[in-house]
Amino acid sequence: MDRTDPAELREPYLGAPLRRADLADHPMSQFHLWFEEARESGLAEPNAMVLSSVEPGGAPRARTVLMKGYDRTGLRFFTNYASRKGLALTADPRASVVFPWHPVRRQVLIAGRVERLSDAENDRYFASRPRGSQLGAWASERQSQPVADREELDRLYREFETVWPEDAEIPRPAYWGGFRLVPEEVEFWQGGADRMHDRFRYLRDGEGAWEITRLAP
Repeated sequence: MDRTDPAELREPYLGAPLRRADLADHPMSQFHLWFEEARESGLAEPNAMVLSSVEPGGAPRARTVLMKGYDRTGLRFFTNYASRKGLALTADPRASVVFPWHPVRRQVLIAGRVERLSDAENDRYFASRPRGSQLGAWASERQSQPVADREELDRLYREFETVWPEDAEIPRPAYWGGFRLVPEEVEFWQGGADRMHDRFRYLRDGEGAWEITRLAP
């Protein structure tokens, strides 16, 4: 069987370097600048991030989720609170995310603690979702648990379609809501030629200010 050697897959990282003078004083201000540049570049789903949590046994676990909002307090994402990630984040509210913006030779890594969003925030976002996504939240109440087959999922979806007609308001399930990741450490990574990448870390000090340090690639 012919196969490609992954070690031979190399992409050159060309472009201007990242300098300390280029960075905003607050990491979320810098994140905003990079996120907008990633979006404007045409990158598919720039809000996709790899979320890592800590399992009850202490093992790490990662999956891709979609960021649904951000401000200076952190990032927001939504899930089923009874899902595997929801239970893990509730039991151990430490998490990290990576935005893998490889086409624009950038990554952003954010680590910190998570907190649940308020019912008002959850209701407001759920109401803004497309009807199909709202029904999907009800049909996937047992998220992360085994199901017999695809037909079982489709049957549940059809059942909820009959519960709420096309023009009916669909309520948010009590088990569904959001988390905010509050940053404690943020790293901005920009690919450089010959693997001489530029890396800057923002680290929150005890008084809430941010210390910015260049890291070796």
